[in-house]
Amino acid sequence: MVGRTRGQRAGLTREAVLEAAMTLADREGLAALSMRRLGAELGVEAMTLYHHVASKDELLDGLVERLFVEAAPPRFTGRSWREGLRSYAHSLRAALLAHPNVIPLVVSRPALTPQNLQIMEDGLEALVEAGFPLEMALDVVYSLSDLVVGQVATRRGATTTGARDRPVSVPDPDRFPLLTEAVRTAQHAGPNARFDFALDAMLSGFEAARVTDGG
Repeated sequence: MVGRTRGQRAGLTREAVLEAAMTLADREGLAALSMRRLGAELGVEAMTLYHHVASKDELLDGLVERLFVEAAPPRFTGRSWREGLRSYAHSLRAALLAHPNVIPLVVSRPALTPQNLQIMEDGLEALVEAGFPLEMALDVVYSLSDLVVGQVATRRGATTTGARDRPVSVPDPDRFPLLTEAVRTAQHAGPNARFDFALDAMLSGFEAARVTDGG
């Protein structure tokens, strides 16, 4: 019988390690995430984890990968590319909001794991099939991701500092009449509505660029 490694004897998989790491990060933040602490969570020695993730950096990249996998890549089967991208944007936003402690990793790490590269490849293939030139398709993928991540990161920063809960006021309505009126009439507009507004505007821009290019 072929011998098994210690990691295999422990019954672990890379997916199980990443799931436990995400749970720990969600619960206690990235500062609590160490190989020793993660090993304790899984009931194994820290060295056992290296059978599945070669380093702490690879573990962090794996968390970013897991978040994007959770969002699911854009697939346009049975619907328009615009509906597919809108669905993906909302799925990615939901995944980010579900794991706010991981957002700094998404912002700071490209995490070019094979799984993430496959997600990119699938997205580009779907856009090219929808009529986008390849270079434009890459711009679409990056632009859409930047919009979602930027909006969620800004919202998280506002929540962390308490700025989102402060009432919006204009110090001098006579000097700033338009801003005063805009703030007054937009009291019920929140991050969800603004996200949808920006997303729809971006998708319309993609459509205009695709048509202009002859797609």
